Amino acid sequence: MPTTLVVLAHPDRRSFNAAWANATAQAAEDAGHDLLWSDLYAMGFDAVEGAHHYQEWPDDTAFDPLKAQENAATSGDLPPVVQAEIAKVQQADRVIFHFPIWWFSPPAILKGWFDRVFAHGALHGVNARFDAGLCADKKALFCVTTGANEAESGYNGKEGDIQMLLWPVTYTLRYLGFNVLQHECVHGVHGYHEGQAKIDLQRRLQAVLTRQSQVIAQFDQHPCLPFNADSDFDKDGRLRADRPQHTAFIRHQEG
Repeated sequence: MPTTLVVLAHPDRRSFNAAWANATAQAAEDAGHDLLWSDLYAMGFDAVEGAHHYQEWPDDTAFDPLKAQENAATSGDLPPVVQAEIAKVQQADRVIFHFPIWWFSPPAILKGWFDRVFAHGALHGVNARFDAGLCADKKALFCVTTGANEAESGYNGKEGDIQMLLWPVTYTLRYLGFNVLQHECVHGVHGYHEGQAKIDLQRRLQAVLTRQSQVIAQFDQHPCLPFNADSDFDKDGRLRADRPQHTAFIRHQEG
């Protein structure tokens, strides 16, 4: 049976995001998975990377996170909380992230978790990234809420295309070698609904929680997002003209 890591990035366990994460965890346990949890706010996870985490970093040298992480990973001196999170990622076959979109991106605590836990020398290296990534045998899924409605979150929506807003964190996982599944997004989740609109939202959210067992049961059939292979780029790192474009972030010249 697979090992599933649930990563929750919401400050309140009474939130829908937390309830959705709980539904994921329950479905995974019911399916016989080994379950791992990282509730980042409940952990009080320090999202700020810096020299103060590395006792061996010289005071008279400007902080270089890649070198600090690599040195600490090599010597076994990564901060204990970071090493514990790295171990969870290494053990997991599946990592399922639950978080809201705040100001057009995930909460800062999740980005900080990436900054510190995806340590150079531990989960990636110069020759261990993208197609050769150390997490190439793992799958990841983002379960995301937005305050904006579905139309506003579309490709032509006023709030911006949710697929593009999520691309930086998606590509972070791709950098490590992850296979990233198509995102699960629930829109219009906020506290300003009243009357029938509030009732409709509650019914819709309950349906999402009920359906999560099916999402977990069909996890391996869930389509993956496409990425360019390493061979799609030339020696300078530019997308070759004859290779496909999968995102506006890596594209062929227009016109």
